[in-house]
Amino acid sequence: MKKDIIEKCKNNLYSAVIADTLDSFGYHKQAVYTTIHSLDSELVLCGFARTGTYMPIYHDDENTNVYEYEIELIDSLLEGDVCVLSCNNNTNIAPWGELLSTRAQYLKAAGCLTDGCIRDSNAIKKMQFPIFSNGTNPVDTKFRGKMIMSDVPAEVGGVLVNSGDLIFGDQDGLVSIPSKIINEVVEKSYHKVSQENTVRKELSEGKSLKEVFIKHGIL
Repeated sequence: MKKDIIEKCKNNLYSAVIADTLDSFGYHKQAVYTTIHSLDSELVLCGFARTGTYMPIYHDDENTNVYEYEIELIDSLLEGDVCVLSCNNNTNIAPWGELLSTRAQYLKAAGCLTDGCIRDSNAIKKMQFPIFSNGTNPVDTKFRGKMIMSDVPAEVGGVLVNSGDLIFGDQDGLVSIPSKIINEVVEKSYHKVSQENTVRKELSEGKSLKEVFIKHGIL
């Protein structure tokens, strides 16, 4: 079921039509800040959220174990999962890099979203592993940040994300669909794509924007 939803979205939808559909359901704040962008705009990120939240730290010792919850979360990813890492927009840490991408890709995870930074970007690009982040930074989380909880509500780029929400990102941006309305949003978005194809055809044949808007109610 989840795999079917992912394939339907990746093959037919795009972030703009999903954002419009979410608006129609009364969800007006489901697109992350524009500072968060794709490492490779040719790749589409689509999958189901698994969240983790980070806090800043300023030291490290044998009792801190900064990687404990991070390792548990990554190793538990399932096919189609998107690792969603909330760093409270802290760009002084890079919680994601090549090694986590390698493990996640082996597990057939769909990608990663973080409002922190990433590193090893050239290697990840070669892997074609979809990632949205707040930029790049060569520094590790060690001495700087630690995951403190996983699978809890997490705010990323101004959007509250819960594990199980559907994440969709392309070259225009990234949106999150709350789990309770995934099926409805996907189906309505699919229908809207069909309507837009009709509108595009009529516009290309010379009809005015006013005419097509009166007829179809979409632009």
